[in-house]
Amino acid sequence: MTIRARLTVQFAAILVVTLLLFAAMIYFFTYQSRREAFTESLFARARVVAHVYLDGTRRGDERSRASYRRYLRQFYRTLPAEEVYVFDARGRVVFREGPSERIVPLALRQQVRRTGREVRFEGRYRQTVGLLYQEPGRGDFVVVASSVDDDSREKLDNLLTVLGFGLLGSFVVVGIGGLIFAGQALQPIKRIIREVDSITASDLHQRLSPGQGRDEVSLLAQRFNSLLDRLETAFVGQRTFVRDASHELRTPLTAIIGQLEVALLQQQRTPEEYRQVLRGTLDAARLLKDLTNGLLQIARASDDPSQVPRTRLRLDELLLLAHEELHRRHPTRRIDLDFREAPGTAGPAPFGVLGNEALVLVAFLNILENACKFTAAKPAAPIVATLTSGGGRVQLEVVDQGPGMSEADRRQVFVPFFRAEAVRTVPGHGIGLPLTAKIMELHGGRIAVASILEQGTRVLLDFPAAG
Repeated sequence: MTIRARLTVQFAAILVVTLLLFAAMIYFFTYQSRREAFTESLFARARVVAHVYLDGTRRGDERSRASYRRYLRQFYRTLPAEEVYVFDARGRVVFREGPSERIVPLALRQQVRRTGREVRFEGRYRQTVGLLYQEPGRGDFVVVASSVDDDSREKLDNLLTVLGFGLLGSFVVVGIGGLIFAGQALQPIKRIIREVDSITASDLHQRLSPGQGRDEVSLLAQRFNSLLDRLETAFVGQRTFVRDASHELRTPLTAIIGQLEVALLQQQRTPEEYRQVLRGTLDAARLLKDLTNGLLQIARASDDPSQVPRTRLRLDELLLLAHEELHRRHPTRRIDLDFREAPGTAGPAPFGVLGNEALVLVAFLNILENACKFTAAKPAAPIVATLTSGGGRVQLEVVDQGPGMSEADRRQVFVPFFRAEAVRTVPGHGIGLPLTAKIMELHGGRIAVASILEQGTRVLLDFPAAG
């Protein structure tokens, strides 16, 4: 069943139930109101008959009393099938009039004498009422009146007919109106479906029209457009990454193939020449290995954070390990370490964080390796690595005095394989800072790079401290 049909059925069902309940309430309260009104009318008739009857019995001669009874019989005939009985104190019928001679139950008369009045319902429209009428000096009389409420029967039948046809008409109107309403309500959804169908993987720049207002459909279109923005960014990044990775991988492969082909052109070569070819091939293979490892590390750092194992780490110990490794790689470079603890952070592990040891060590090595490579022309210039703990954060700041970079280049440093103009001659692949940014994102931290051309670069790694 389509959403339009389901909405129509649900809307119609709700309205049908509401109308049925409303019609039932109207009929019920109308029926109760007319029944109560008819009951009071019968009691009024009983009081009038008792009063007139007893007033007529006070007349002096029998002829006058007979004439008054005939008048009384004509007077009370205003209700359909009405019957009236008057019982004296000894239970004898002293007055009776009506189309039939019914037997008034003794229990009804006794109940009237106990309570003063009584109502009995016979079927839906016939009622019998009993009234205790007290006449000073003459005793208590029980007046019983019974009649059929034909007027209510007719009016309620007419009301039932009107309500029935009204409900049928309402059902038709509700069904048609529900279809129209559901169609109009789903029109923006149909528009979104058409627009989504026109978007392909090669045409992700298209966006859904947001529509008018701030309804749920407009919010859905906005959320979908945000999703398309992320998808487009991911697709563009993927294409750029694949293109740049292919270019970087092709360079060492081309060098390897070229050197091997040159070596095979001559049948006889000296051992030294072969050693040179092998050294060149080995250097190219090492570059290829380093590049491949970097790509694998970027892929690992892009994994789901919940899937990366974490333990409690001490960044001061990791920084010492990274310092030792960099000293082995660059024995002539000077790297100064500075450990600072903010007041109130003293404890067994002031530089503790939760993270993956291998990935955090790679991040430290990357920024320190960059600092060493870019200050190779200034061997006397120190590299300062400052580790600070305080305020619920642990920060590592690495400052070098290298060539720096322009503001335009600084904004591109987290793009994989990007190389700043000032360091194009320095060996590298442009994946160190992008990899470090991925690692920091994975650990809930951040990386910031500040640089001034010809004045050096400052890199800041900011980690949340372990609780």
